[in-house]
Amino acid sequence: MEAVLMQRAAAARWGFVGEAATGGAGQQPAGVFRLGAARRAPGGAVRASRLGGPVRAHVSEERSREAAGEAVAVAEEEDAVRLFVGLPADVVVSDGRGVSRPRAVSAALRALSLLGVDGVELPVSWAAVQPGSGGWFEWAGSRAVAAMVRDAGLDLRVSLRTDGDAVPEWVADAAAADPDVLFTDRNGHRREGCLSFAVDELPVLVGKSPLEAYEAFFRSFADEFKDLLGSTITDVTVSLGPNGELRYPSYPPGSNGADGYSGAGEFQCYDKYTLARLKRHAESSGQPLWGLSGPHDGPRYDESPESSAFFREPGGSWESAYGEFFLSWYAGELLVHGDRVLAAASRAFGGQPVELSARVPLLRGSSRPAEAAAGLHGGYGPVAAMFARRGCTVIACGVGARLDPPAEEALARVKGACAEHGARLAAESAPLAVARDGAVSAGVWLSAGRTRPRQFTYQRMGADFFSPGHWPLFVQFVRALECPEEAHADDLPGGERLTVPSASAAQEDARAVQTV
Repeated sequence: MEAVLMQRAAAARWGFVGEAATGGAGQQPAGVFRLGAARRAPGGAVRASRLGGPVRAHVSEERSREAAGEAVAVAEEEDAVRLFVGLPADVVVSDGRGVSRPRAVSAALRALSLLGVDGVELPVSWAAVQPGSGGWFEWAGSRAVAAMVRDAGLDLRVSLRTDGDAVPEWVADAAAADPDVLFTDRNGHRREGCLSFAVDELPVLVGKSPLEAYEAFFRSFADEFKDLLGSTITDVTVSLGPNGELRYPSYPPGSNGADGYSGAGEFQCYDKYTLARLKRHAESSGQPLWGLSGPHDGPRYDESPESSAFFREPGGSWESAYGEFFLSWYAGELLVHGDRVLAAASRAFGGQPVELSARVPLLRGSSRPAEAAAGLHGGYGPVAAMFARRGCTVIACGVGARLDPPAEEALARVKGACAEHGARLAAESAPLAVARDGAVSAGVWLSAGRTRPRQFTYQRMGADFFSPGHWPLFVQFVRALECPEEAHADDLPGGERLTVPSASAAQEDARAVQTV
């Protein structure tokens, strides 16, 4: 009953648009249960479900961190899935100094705590915290949110965003002065907010390289929040590319690569810096003519793999010696970029008791050509090996959790690669994912041994999240996640079944959530 009352309070208070707080967010809201001490007791912690399901225990396990050379305890039960809920994308105001709708956020955190959710995810925009190219960062708003999460007795996963609308204005100005720092397709179209991997180590940002800028961002966060790392802040996610994912922006401009796009995608290798790297690689391989440009018969955005001369089977160029040369180099550039950024993050957080993670695209129902255009030539194995080497958790993102065979097989491929190479697996849902129009319980799927991740983040909190049409389904989702055998259609009003739709079906809800 109390969880229901908190849900109603959160839904009502979400109407306080434009309200911000900078000072009082660290105070404990009245009536919030302080669970942190119990959940983080020495020797392992126990958190009881408030839905009548079994207790979810978190026991310590030791793992080494390459950067620090010392072990840290990570609380996790082998069979448990830690559940996080994403906070609104605008929970920290655009100047980084305050919290948007603090009373609504406080009520929402209390409702989630009473429900038995493990924690929340906070997206931190590089643009909000570093508005200028100097070394000054604004952390007041993020600190206020972290204090609210701590006082609600929840864990906090922080996503440090460096892509898209999270790119600071001073970086955008540098891109305007030299557009070749952005990914470019063969028609010369630039991808705003997507820095080319070829400039990682070049001083193209006011005398600094992107890697130096990313590491400064990571270090500033680590220094500012060192008192909360390992206690309230348990996980830190870093961005590796467009939409935070380790991939090329091969999907059409204006799209985000979600379901519904059936083309193979275009190669993004036509900025002058990437072409220079391709030229050097071709010359060192003894094939200088192969480095003059990208594939002359490469696919267009709207071309299906079957109609593309490059990906046609049989006889397409990708089956030739040149095709293997180009695709291997293209995928290698992606891996090198990911390794560089994770190395920078490891240096920044070395020795800190937090779990480092990053996102990879879950290309459900996609073809090998689409994976190759995204930079995953060879599948997820090389990516999982690189993540494992850096001690980083793989987050399969955009999980629609509609239990159709392609979706299940895609996540199984990611998990298989992680298991083979010793990388940890987590998952993140498509926006506002729980819906009424599917056939199988998402909680049952996520608890299944074949596809179960160690952590699942549900995206994303907002007014619609607490609506009467959504909140009861989310409650049932949590119940199904904790106790799958007790999740039945009869538990829902009207007998609706609990499922999770594809990303394309949730896009309209996602826009509403992030703009309330």
